Amino acid sequence: MIALEKVRQTLEELKLTTAASYLESRLQYAAEHELSYVAFLSDLLGAELEQRNKRQTEAKIHRAHLPYRKTFEEFDFTYQPTVDPKRIENLRAFAFIESASNVLLLGPPGVGKSHLAAALALEAIEVGYTAYFVSTNHLVNDLRTAQNDNKLDPVMKKYTRPKLLVIDEMGYTPMDCQAANLLFQLVSARYERGSVILTSNKSFADWGELFSDSVLATAILDRLLHHGEVMNIRGQSYRLKDKMKSGIYAVPAATVTE
Repeated sequence: MIALEKVRQTLEELKLTTAASYLESRLQYAAEHELSYVAFLSDLLGAELEQRNKRQTEAKIHRAHLPYRKTFEEFDFTYQPTVDPKRIENLRAFAFIESASNVLLLGPPGVGKSHLAAALALEAIEVGYTAYFVSTNHLVNDLRTAQNDNKLDPVMKKYTRPKLLVIDEMGYTPMDCQAANLLFQLVSARYERGSVILTSNKSFADWGELFSDSVLATAILDRLLHHGEVMNIRGQSYRLKDKMKSGIYAVPAATVTE
């Protein structure tokens, strides 16, 4: 027992905390199954590595600022038939991240654009990529404040460093010239270096008005679409679906006239 405790303490000093906590149970398992020394060591270190990878993944998810943990299993493809499951499966292979390409999800509010973007970001993190999720308003305000405080470079790096940047809810608030120019700088900095997933409730034809500058809007779109895939999602809002189920939007009974 003294030797066992010494081994446990050594593992803890080496920061192999999972191996230290599993040591006794894994020794018992090895004895019961007559494992070789190498097999026992492989089993113990495998448990340590698995837990370490889980902790690292959790830390990356926390740093990504995902608004929620949405999965594709939770997405109702039957409710939104304009979303092709095969196209989603192709995106889940993450070739678009490897090639620094972009994905633009367009459609009215509530059709699942943010859900798909968050699910792609979550899976990308789980397979080893870095990601960051930000709403357009927060992004623009962050960049504007940084520029006004002469701290634009470090803040810009926060948004250019991840392999995948999700810019959510483009189009809800018009941008002034400063905001549009800052977004152009960011898109240009990521162009052919990192992927962007962008969700918007505005068609491309409306972007000139959105950015208060049609030339700048064209320049941003040019960089996003050059290596980009566009998905137009049409259909009713998921929030409307939930309310219909609860009876809030039940079809009123027909009026009978005599």
